[in-house]
Amino acid sequence: MVSNNKKALGVIFPNTYDTLVPELVQERLMASIPFASRYRMVDFVLSSMVNSGIDNVSLVVHKNYHSLMDHLGSGREWDLARKNGGLNIVPPYADRNGGQYRGRVDGLASILPFLSSQKEKYVVLSDTNIVANFDYRKMIEAHIESGADVTIAYREGEITAKTRESENVAKERYFTFLVDEDQKINKIEINNKDAGKKNISMNMYVIGREFLVEQIQEAALLGKTQIERDILIPHINEWKIMGYKYDGYVACISGIKSYFDENMKLLDEKNLDALFLKNPIYTKVRDDNPTRYNGDAKVKNSMLADGCIVEGEVENSVIFRGVKIGKGAKVKNCVIMQDTVIDEGASLEYVITDKKAHITANKSLKGEENYPSFIAKKKTV
Repeated sequence: MVSNNKKALGVIFPNTYDTLVPELVQERLMASIPFASRYRMVDFVLSSMVNSGIDNVSLVVHKNYHSLMDHLGSGREWDLARKNGGLNIVPPYADRNGGQYRGRVDGLASILPFLSSQKEKYVVLSDTNIVANFDYRKMIEAHIESGADVTIAYREGEITAKTRESENVAKERYFTFLVDEDQKINKIEINNKDAGKKNISMNMYVIGREFLVEQIQEAALLGKTQIERDILIPHINEWKIMGYKYDGYVACISGIKSYFDENMKLLDEKNLDALFLKNPIYTKVRDDNPTRYNGDAKVKNSMLADGCIVEGEVENSVIFRGVKIGKGAKVKNCVIMQDTVIDEGASLEYVITDKKAHITANKSLKGEENYPSFIAKKKTV
C-alpha cells in the first residue's frame, strides 16, 4: 500500500447504474457484479483509491447491498479495517418524500454530517460501472494545480447509433464534454445523439469538501437530485470546471452485451496487462485449491480462477472460481460465474451463467455473439 493521502476522502455510489444490467442485479448491485474471473466491479475503484493513498472511503448504498457487505467485510483486503477512517458502508434511508433517494444529491445529503466533520480538504466521487486502474493522486494534483472548483475525469470514446440501439445507454443519462485546449469544460451535454468521437464522462469527480457540502445543502433544500444536471450545468460559466483526460485502459458496463464483451476483451493479453500491471487490484480472498485439469481436459485462450475442476473443453471463455465442467462438456465464448456446475456432455456457446447455475447433462445452449444467452443465479437448466 502507498502512504496515506490526507488531502482526500472517497465517496462511492454502488447503485447508480443498476438499471443498465437488470439481469445481473436481481440480488446484488452494480458494485458487486463479478468481473474478470475473480473480481467484483467495486474492487477496481476501491483499489484505485487505496493505491492513491485514500484511506477514508464511504459507500452510499441504495438497495440489494447484502452481497456487497459480504464481499467487502471490514475492508481488510484493501487495508481499510481502521479505527479512524477506513471503510464505511452507509445503509439506505428514506428521502424527504418518503421513498428511496433518487440521485447522488440525495445520497450525499444523507452523509452531510459525516462530510462536515471530516478533516480532508477534497472529496473524490465515483460510480462503479467503470473498470479502470486509475491514479486518483494525479487527478487530485491536477485539480489543485489548476485551481478548479470541480475536476471531472473523462475518456475519449466513440458513440454510435448502433451502440445506442443495442445497449441500454439510451435508458440512462450519460454525459459528454466540450473541452478547450486548457482542459476547461465549456459545455456538458446529456445523452448527445450525434455519432462520433466524444469526451465521455467517467463519473469521477474531485471537489473541495467544504464547497461540496455547501452545494449539496443548497441543492437538497431546492429538491434537486442530480449533480450534473442540477448543480454543474447551471454553473458551467460561473465555476471553473476542469476536465482530466484518462488515457489508460477503461471498460464501461452499459448493458449485458457490454458486460460480456468487456470480459472477453481481457482474453487479449495486451488488454489484461493494461488493466492489471499498473497497480495491484485487491479483492476478497477465497482460500481454494488451484484449478485442476483432469483426463481429456482441453483449455484454449481462456481465463480461469482458482478452485475450478475441468474435465471437458474450454475455449475463449472467462471462468470464475469454483466452476465444475464435466467430462465431454464444451464451453466456448462464455462467461461462467462462480460455482456454476456444467454436467457431462453439455455444450455452451455465447452464454453467461450467474453464480451457482447448473447445466444438466447433455444440454445444448447457444446464444449469439450480439445477444448472449443468460442463465440466472442458482437456476437449473
